[in-house]
Amino acid sequence: MSASFRKALKSRQKNHKERSQPGFRKKLGFLEKKKDYKQRAEDFQKKRNTLNALRKKTLEKNPDEFYFKMTSSKLQDGVHVIKQKPDEVTDEQLKLMRTQDIKYVEMKRVAEAKKIERLKSELHLLDAEGKPENSHTFFCETKKEVRQFDLAAHLNTAPELVDRVYNRPTLETLHKQTVKGLTNSKQLKKLAKQRQRQYELLNQRIEREKMMFVISQKIQTRKDLLDKRHKVKVKKETVNSPAIYKFKTERKR
Repeated sequence: MSASFRKALKSRQKNHKERSQPGFRKKLGFLEKKKDYKQRAEDFQKKRNTLNALRKKTLEKNPDEFYFKMTSSKLQDGVHVIKQKPDEVTDEQLKLMRTQDIKYVEMKRVAEAKKIERLKSELHLLDAEGKPENSHTFFCETKKEVRQFDLAAHLNTAPELVDRVYNRPTLETLHKQTVKGLTNSKQLKKLAKQRQRQYELLNQRIEREKMMFVISQKIQTRKDLLDKRHKVKVKKETVNSPAIYKFKTERKR
């Protein structure tokens, strides 16, 4: 049989059509065709083979074998739980690092440092919490002078002001002018409250300046990594410090 006759014979044949679902059986649902059965059978066989392979792998597994996920997971109440890694970057740091440039962060850090110096110069840190107490030694010639030593008379001030480390005027100053806050206890409490508020503000600015410094270091580290290819991480990144990398020395031609 020639090829032309075979083509002519094939063109006269009708395409095979599968029977559709009769109208009175529509309530029974979709009538499965051969292609649908074939797809369902292939999916079933694939799942069965996967389960058989996993079952065989479980039976042949060595319980003493080491795998790297052991270092990042632990068994808790019979269930494997992934160990939570410590936060390397806070949400606020990540937001600043993505939206702002290192020049802006450095400018804000310098501004905070200047405000900190100005606050320190105003407060002098005379009665800051956690500051070690200063000692003032007075020398006497005899033991009798030691027993009769009067600190208020020696400092030439009022006995009520001896415990002060700031604003301790002499008796001459007290006679010439009244010092604010010496006679009114409410004013003393108000001044102490204002001073405490200033110290809290100083602590907040110090923490903000430290955060800005860490952010600028992290941004600079990410910029340095763009130009370097061969690198080894020496220290991981944390919330309070950037990652430390060791770069391979390359000779520039």
